[in-house]
Amino acid sequence: MLSFNSSSSAITRALYPLTPSSSSSICLKPNTQNFFFLRRSSFPGKSIHTKERSFSAIASSDLRNGSKTSSFQGAESFFRSILASMESVYLNRNPTAKAILELVHSNEDDKICYDHFAFRTFGVNGYGIDSMAKIFLDFGYTQREELRFPAKKLKALWFSPPSIANSDGGSGVNGPLPRVFISELLVDQLSPEAQEIIRKYTELSGSGNQHAALASALGSLTWEKPLYSEFQQLARESEYAAWTLVNGYALNHVTISTHRLNSELREIKNLNQFIEEKGFKLNSEGGTLKVSPDGLLLQSSTVADSIAFEFSDGKTESVPCSYIEFAERLVLPKFSYLPEKEVKEHHRRDGFEVGNADKIFESTYTRKVA
Repeated sequence: MLSFNSSSSAITRALYPLTPSSSSSICLKPNTQNFFFLRRSSFPGKSIHTKERSFSAIASSDLRNGSKTSSFQGAESFFRSILASMESVYLNRNPTAKAILELVHSNEDDKICYDHFAFRTFGVNGYGIDSMAKIFLDFGYTQREELRFPAKKLKALWFSPPSIANSDGGSGVNGPLPRVFISELLVDQLSPEAQEIIRKYTELSGSGNQHAALASALGSLTWEKPLYSEFQQLARESEYAAWTLVNGYALNHVTISTHRLNSELREIKNLNQFIEEKGFKLNSEGGTLKVSPDGLLLQSSTVADSIAFEFSDGKTESVPCSYIEFAERLVLPKFSYLPEKEVKEHHRRDGFEVGNADKIFESTYTRKVA
């Protein structure tokens, strides 16, 4: 059973100030697999308007330091406590990620910074990107480019963090704020049978989409547990759909920013070798090292852990959980003249790459369903 620390309790009280006269209620129903089920409350949403793009999402210092840079909004300590709770749930469920973070940190006492946090959503009934993005927009994040993955029936948006003075000294969730990558399954492109399953649970969830951040911070599903047969049916058609059905708004992965490390592991090839020598398996889809066409964004990831999940029909089966990613962002050519000590994050390749991300998605392809 997961135990939630005081920061999680504080998040619950701050996001949901219930009163005796309130007609809304939150009912947390724990089970032995560390999943919780959230019932209705009320929290206003915010819509997002996008421009469709299906190419590399690249940003330079002109964007980072120009009109698209924003300042932090609200209480920084509160926001970081939300990220910490999301991270805590993620680490409790994913021993590989926890072990690798500890190994990298112990190597010459390296300071770990996160490149980005990633989430998956259902693009139906208001459960898509908008539902998870709201918490980040509220605290000053800026919406950036859209990416499309037609073969997987997905789209994604990424969000750049607001500027915070003196954040470079910390590590993990207390260091530089991570980018955020939120993807969405285009449910209406699935078979009628798959759509029916997804719509069934999102509709049963009621207003659960308005509590995405709380669900992620508590490790909660906002809908009831599905039948194992429903999970199997989705998995045959879309691994992404099956994963989201049993993991909900939980962190799909965190990403170590390798170039911010101080040791020889700052080069992602060295880090990959280090991890494999410790006995961990890397995602080999498209090659262990994924490289953007411009050669400036290098990424790799582990294969996802699995967790025992008790379905509503009483069956307990192993389902894919999350993984950990690594990203090295090289200096943009126009800043190549800068001495290494003067290079900042905004001098490096920003954004995401469709080709890289498409293969990274497959880090949760840990099983075949008959």
